[in-house]
Amino acid sequence: MPLTAKAAGFLAFFLCLLYYNRIYKKPGVAMIQIIGTRKCKETAKALRACKERTIAFQFVDLAERELSAGEWKSLFTASDPLSLLDSESSYYKKQGYAFREFDAREELVEHPALLKTPILRCKGRVHVGFDLSVLTEWGAP
Repeated sequence: MPLTAKAAGFLAFFLCLLYYNRIYKKPGVAMIQIIGTRKCKETAKALRACKERTIAFQFVDLAERELSAGEWKSLFTASDPLSLLDSESSYYKKQGYAFREFDAREELVEHPALLKTPILRCKGRVHVGFDLSVLTEWGAP
């Protein structure tokens, strides 16, 4: 019985998923979520460090997709919204955030370009910025 194109695509996806889980996911080790953009050099450092040390990670590119409501909630629960705000970014300076009053939580959700990157998440913990010791500690078996 020949497979339809849709069934073949699903089968290929499923096999890739099994292969990924077998190779990159270590049993008993939580996956680290890296939130940032591909243009950010610090985010690139974090991605490279995970690849070199075979640390299981998921990359969320803010240029491609927005964070979900649950992701925002866990970020704001684990850390203060003002600590996530990048006051050195060009967007912050161009929009004049230094000279106006605003709610950091609302502005971050509306304008993710204000986030300091990378943001590392694992099991309810959040760390802002690249830190090799945090990556290796969280990714250790």
